[in-house]
Amino acid sequence: MILDSVLDAHGGLKRWREFSRVRATIVTGGELFETKGLPQDPTPRQMTVALHDEWASVTPFGAPDQRTDFTSGRIAIEKLDGTVVTERADPRASFAGHELTTPWDPLHRAYFNGYAMWIYLTTPFVLTLPGVSVAEIEPLREDGELWPGLQADFPPEIATHSRLQEFYFGPDHLLRRHDYRVDVAGSFPAAQYVSDIVDAGGFRLPTRRRAYLADPAGRPIRDRLMVSIDLSDIEFE
Repeated sequence: MILDSVLDAHGGLKRWREFSRVRATIVTGGELFETKGLPQDPTPRQMTVALHDEWASVTPFGAPDQRTDFTSGRIAIEKLDGTVVTERADPRASFAGHELTTPWDPLHRAYFNGYAMWIYLTTPFVLTLPGVSVAEIEPLREDGELWPGLQADFPPEIATHSRLQEFYFGPDHLLRRHDYRVDVAGSFPAAQYVSDIVDAGGFRLPTRRRAYLADPAGRPIRDRLMVSIDLSDIEFE
């Protein structure tokens, strides 16, 4: 399986296990947040995620002295001293019946941000976590290259976009594209392209992510940019 080569290309699983968290500066935007009634401003924010369990936090969120506290079973907005402003247990259940145009409240947004950025900042090493099944799939031909693919089947205890997700890698075994269905927003299909890979502490990560609405054949609809993410100052600890 190509997974071993993919892990090595991104910095190596052995080295990954020597670290506990990664933080990065993020700037996000895109049509999805406007559709949800929560347009994203261009303020840079600090995103921190755990590497070996599902936890994430972004600062600031909603106010300069607030941050989020995300796990798969709880989402909270809290003050920087830890005082809880608002929280929601079993946050996934709050998306029941949601379609693409269903408005979100701040806790919906915080939950989405938490699981999405956790997956992005831990790929491809997240594919080695207990309960995640990985299989090789047909490659994609893009930009004159053949991109081999892996499909991941995530267990229910991992909060993420959808149970099944596809990851495609270039000839250098570095991530090029990530496909999934956004179950918390009507299960719309997305094709996310990644680029501008940098070396951060010995790991190679993309700093530019662009997720487009996909058509029924999986092709990106280029004038439907659902989410954009730019990352900088990536540090492992």
